[in-house]
Amino acid sequence: MNFLIPPFLVLLTFLQLTGTTRASALTTAIGANERLCFFADVDKAGEKIGFYFAVQAGGSFDIDFDVKDPAEKVILDGVRERQGDYVLTANTIGEYAFCFENDMSTLTEKLIDFDIMVESEPRREPPAKPGQISEHTSALEESIFRLNGMLQNIKRTQKYFHTRENRGFDIVKSTQNRLFWYAVFECAGVIGMAFLQVYILQTFFTKTGRRYKV
Repeated sequence: MNFLIPPFLVLLTFLQLTGTTRASALTTAIGANERLCFFADVDKAGEKIGFYFAVQAGGSFDIDFDVKDPAEKVILDGVRERQGDYVLTANTIGEYAFCFENDMSTLTEKLIDFDIMVESEPRREPPAKPGQISEHTSALEESIFRLNGMLQNIKRTQKYFHTRENRGFDIVKSTQNRLFWYAVFECAGVIGMAFLQVYILQTFFTKTGRRYKV
């Protein structure tokens, strides 16, 4: 027997299952020898922290990073990382610091795309009465959790291709710039060689170059 689920019921159930989520997706530029930190608040112990970053442009597409808890203890760090996707469990209530450091570069600026998400882990609640719409509710929950997982996979894939696209564009732009200046120097060399040849030929027909005459 087929049944229709009202849209508002799907939305309500989805909101209940996904729990509270606080996220911030940003893109920032970090100059040479610069350190930038961003902060996220955790209201209760046991919350999940999602941390994603990817270097979009600059140098070798790498960056140093570290994550500190409210007690200034380093719980995650990396050196010369190009991108990362981590899920942490916040055991301490307070402000967590996510810092990027471009200390290895003396001239190159780095462009970083990152995402910090703090969310409560969703928990399923049993129906009020045993046997009451349990089958429909269970099927709906399973469908929503599957859709949520598929959406997360799509989101991660989009981030991956977005990073690949930006890095490819940066490499093409850098190569194009190098080819342009190579062509400029090549033209300057050809012109300089032409003037040098003219100058040398002129010395054969001037007073200072009579000793070269036959």
